[in-house]
Amino acid sequence: MQPSEFRNALIVGAGPGLSAALARTLAASGFHVALAARDIDKLAPIAAESRATAIACDATDPAQVEELFSSASSRWGELDVVIYNAGARARGPVTELEPAAVATSIAANAFGAFLVAQQAARRMLPRGGGAILFTGASASVKGYPQSSAFAMGKFALRGLAQSLARELAPKGIHVAHVIIDGGIRGPGPASDGDNQDDLLDPNAIAATYLQLIRQPRSAWTWEVELRPWVERF
Repeated sequence: MQPSEFRNALIVGAGPGLSAALARTLAASGFHVALAARDIDKLAPIAAESRATAIACDATDPAQVEELFSSASSRWGELDVVIYNAGARARGPVTELEPAAVATSIAANAFGAFLVAQQAARRMLPRGGGAILFTGASASVKGYPQSSAFAMGKFALRGLAQSLARELAPKGIHVAHVIIDGGIRGPGPASDGDNQDDLLDPNAIAATYLQLIRQPRSAWTWEVELRPWVERF
């Protein structure tokens, strides 16, 4: 299956930020878009403007993830593109972090990604094509103070993406990890004094995802890093 034939896309961990830009971009490119989140009430505006379908799912629950894919495939056919955009943070000094909060953060950032990728791969492999994209962060490659839980989860996500890229690319499935190395501009107007150049435009990020989805397999990218152009390296 060639990228030009892709028609159905699923965004897991959808919300009003980057996911909204992804949904709009994919819908404008002819995709039918499904949005999955634990709380789908917040997805109503996104679903309306991108003509998407919202499905309730906790990405860290194996049974719910399996049901998500079964439900999506029964409604629209098998998914061609799956984007994992879920995540959770647990901030604080390592001496004060609650173990349960750390476990929740790692589950949302990494274990849920595994569950979603597993279901996607099981359905894409027989067809010999598809794309699985993961949303990473600065913490995927840099561990920051008081962010140990987030770093563990995002480092694990990057390792998962790299491993799956090597395993699945020879079988026709494009796996890529997108490192968002910076803050993402919000949907509202900028506040006085804010420098919007310091933030990434979510629509520009979404355009990069679309480029990855459409890449010819003779030159696939397994990882791309996006950052504001004014950043000091």
